[in-house]
Amino acid sequence: MAKVSSVMLRRRLLWCMLILLILFSALVVRLAYVQFVKGPALSEEAENLWRREIPYTAKRGQILDRNGISLAYNITTPSVMAIPVQIKDKEQTATALAPLLGMTKEKVLGIISKKERIVQIKPGGRKITMEKAQQIRDLELPGIVVAEDNKRYYPFGDLAGHILGFTGIDNQGLTGVEKTYDDNLNGIGGGIAYLSDAAGRLMPGSSETYQAPQDGLNLKLTIDQPIQSIIERELDQAMVKFQANSALAIAMNPKTGEVLGMASRPSYEPGHYQEYDADIYNRNLPVWMTYEPGSTFKIITLAAALEEKKVDLKNDRFFDKGFVEVGGARLRCWKKGGHGSQSFLQVVENSCNPGFVALGQKLGKESLFKYIKNFGFGSKTGIDLSGEASGILFKLSQVGPVELATTAFGQGVSVTPIQQITAVSAAINGGKLYKPFVAKSWVDPVTGKIVEETKPEVVRQVISEETSRKVREALESVVAKGTGRPAFIDGYRVGGKTGTAQKVINGRYSSTEHIVSFIGFAPADDPQIVVYTAVDNPKGIQFGGVVAAPIVQNILEDSLHYLQVPPRSDQIAKEYKYGETPIVTVPNLTGATVQDLYEDLNMNFMLSKSGSGKTVVSQAPKPGARVERGSTIRIYMGSEPEDAHQSEEKTKADNEKEEP
Repeated sequence: MAKVSSVMLRRRLLWCMLILLILFSALVVRLAYVQFVKGPALSEEAENLWRREIPYTAKRGQILDRNGISLAYNITTPSVMAIPVQIKDKEQTATALAPLLGMTKEKVLGIISKKERIVQIKPGGRKITMEKAQQIRDLELPGIVVAEDNKRYYPFGDLAGHILGFTGIDNQGLTGVEKTYDDNLNGIGGGIAYLSDAAGRLMPGSSETYQAPQDGLNLKLTIDQPIQSIIERELDQAMVKFQANSALAIAMNPKTGEVLGMASRPSYEPGHYQEYDADIYNRNLPVWMTYEPGSTFKIITLAAALEEKKVDLKNDRFFDKGFVEVGGARLRCWKKGGHGSQSFLQVVENSCNPGFVALGQKLGKESLFKYIKNFGFGSKTGIDLSGEASGILFKLSQVGPVELATTAFGQGVSVTPIQQITAVSAAINGGKLYKPFVAKSWVDPVTGKIVEETKPEVVRQVISEETSRKVREALESVVAKGTGRPAFIDGYRVGGKTGTAQKVINGRYSSTEHIVSFIGFAPADDPQIVVYTAVDNPKGIQFGGVVAAPIVQNILEDSLHYLQVPPRSDQIAKEYKYGETPIVTVPNLTGATVQDLYEDLNMNFMLSKSGSGKTVVSQAPKPGARVERGSTIRIYMGSEPEDAHQSEEKTKADNEKEEP
């Protein structure tokens, strides 16, 4: 056996030391890499394994009307969470929780046995009552946490239900503005975070951290809650009175496109949407429904003919024999035998179909359909509500003599209510077509400052201001002298137009079912509000003037009082037909004798006297009040100044009764 020399031995030791040094250096480099390069990432990964979070939902922003009245807000509702690794006896925990949450023991056991850091016990543990939350806390179950959650609350029940929409179990918007503006309303969630070991114990040296949730922005709508309430009251009464299939109404500021109110029937309560058919809450009729508009569409034909100077309403005349022959089709007027010779202003007042056929023919199809499209028909208005329809127009290549004639009086085209009111607003506001909207501004929930505001948007100028003035005057005459007289409001200048359209059922016009409508605005010379309503298949008499015009009259009158629009004395005098009771002015009877009374009243009023004097010292209603002819005037007779003083308190209440 050969001897290993000392030189060889030293050489071998040197190589071993060198290899060990290289290995040690590599280990040091590796440790340094893990410690200093990978360390933060590995620490973060470890913390992710140890981290536990109890979420706190951000408060969803309120939805307010234009005056700050809350239409939707949040109420605090607890939710039950589980940290599975901290639950010592899952069987016993599930047994205790199940009856309180209205869930089966097996369902709860399955949830709390999941291999997850934290789980929600749902559906029974979501948004529970305060009483149940306290009962669960009293059980002191390890691993079971009652966290703060929020539930959406709609304080006015079904008011503006289709506009507001509703949220789901996780506070996500599902319909209405709740869906359209979900991101801004939702906010950013927060919670409590802590580090724990596999047994759920708090890690040594660690502490809990709280991240406050960031609440969503408040949304202020263009909706005016009192006007919205007026609209919904009238629709409720109309549904009861006429037993209709459905009804809808929209109120708008014609000078901005702001929707002041919008509703339809049948309706629903957003807070209890699960109790209603999906067809009810998914279909916002004012933006979704399409139908032939009937005579309210004649406003567009009128505006186009005036803008193109095809007609002089006062001087040009038309003879209506009750029908007109076009392309082999006989198109009839609603009045059998026709209206005879009439000015074109009377054509508008009488809503005479043959007269509007003549206006359509004067315009020609290219010109008429240009205006129809410019007024926004055939395309969406762009209102910030989901489900809007576009309506249907004839293609120009398909328009023959008959299609031109029927389109001129509102038959053969399909429109939506929001298109109709937006277009008419343009016809009466000076010719500007505005984009309608319901979201007015976004408000910081803490500071109350406006973060973002929607400005009125003019889409285009459709007609001139002069033409718009002529349209307003003609429509005011319709309400004073024509088919719109049921919408007349004494003391206010009101313009409007009726509509009665046959429904299309299975491709054919029904002879028994109609959609009746009316659009009205006031004051006629300076419109502050325009209202459109449509009633689908009312039972009984089916005419827009009989059914829809009184609805708009009530909405307009109450809204004008609410908006503090002062009454006027320069309105066009109403023409009364047989059976209608005229409105007359109450005279000043103070100081009159009994003989004077019966000589001056001319059978316009009845008298109710009290007191024993010879002259009138006070009266109710007050002088100048407008009442129906034949109404009773209550007078107090006396002879001395103190008699008048004594009667003041008595007549004060009577006078107040007469005031709107």
